[in-house]
Formats: sequence, C-alpha cells, structure tokens
Amino acid sequence: MDRQTRIELLVDHFKRPRHRGALADADVRMPGGNPGCGDVVAMYVRAAADEDRIDEVSFEGQGCTISQAAASILAERVNRKHLSFADVLEMSYEQMIALLGEDIVGSRPRCATLALGTLKAAVKRIDMDRRLRAAGRSEEEIRTMREALATQAAGGLVFGAGAEEKARRDEGTPPAGGR
Repeated sequence: MDRQTRIELLVDHFKRPRHRGALADADVRMPGGNPGCGDVVAMYVRAAADEDRIDEVSFEGQGCTISQAAASILAERVNRKHLSFADVLEMSYEQMIALLGEDIVGSRPRCATLALGTLKAAVKRIDMDRRLRAAGRSEEEIRTMREALATQAAGGLVFGAGAEEKARRDEGTPPAGGR
C-alpha cells in the first residue's frame, strides 16, 4: 500500500470508525491513555467461553487521528481473525506501526500503539481473572489484587483503573520521544 493510500485509510477509520461503542456483554473494559497528549482508548473484549481466543472486540475513545484510527483498524483486524490471546500478546508494537505505515505514524509511536497496548492489557486481565477464579479466588480478592497492581504502574502509556483520568490530567506535557 502506498503512502497516500495509508493516509486515506487512517483518515477514513478516524472519520468512520469500525467497531466503535461499548460491547454490552464484554468480559472486560480496559481503559488506556497516553498522558503525553491526552489520547484515551477503552477496549471492550469478549473472549470465547472455552478457549483463549477473542470472540469480539470494540472500543471507545477520543484523541488524535492516529490513536483513534489505530483502535478502529486493530478492532477490525481482531474481529475478522478472532485472534488467540497468544497472537495478541505476540503482536509487537513495531508490527502495529508497520500496519499503519511507519513513514506516517513513526514519529508518534505512543499514539499508534495505544490501542494495541490496551488490548494486550485486556487479554492479560481476562487470562489472569480466569486463572484466579480457577484457583478459587473471590471476585473481591481479584478486585483487590487488581487495584494493588494498578498503583504500582508508572510512566509511559497507562492502562486500567485511572488511565483515562491520568491521560487527561497530564495532557500537554509531551513525553520524551512521544508526540
């Protein structure tokens, strides 16, 4: 795909996003944010009941053309291929940037990879919750553990509880190598 076609694809996905909106029966809603520029994406993921595979994904968010188009493009790809958890976790940020067009989004890698990082965090949460439930942990215990992990996270892109607020609060302070 040539440069102009990639730009047109990004603009089209920004103006007419695919799979945008809350997924009512999602297993998880994972917020993610880019504190450097205020981009916010929440990925909704429903996993297949008996396997480590994504059944459906959608997103909500606000931010720049790149972050929102990337979320739409990623959601479209995941829904078309019904990727396994391993496929999502193995997808590199470099692959996401290449998919969008390195010559177009390469100077804004955090914007281009926010949706992928958020989707990876959602898949990890689903997998962790399944394992904890199988080990006999209660929903309250799982929630407490999740909160403890969220408070330990720091720097770069943020995912989970408080991600949207942190991204909006820190907007306007570009990170090194970011936007």
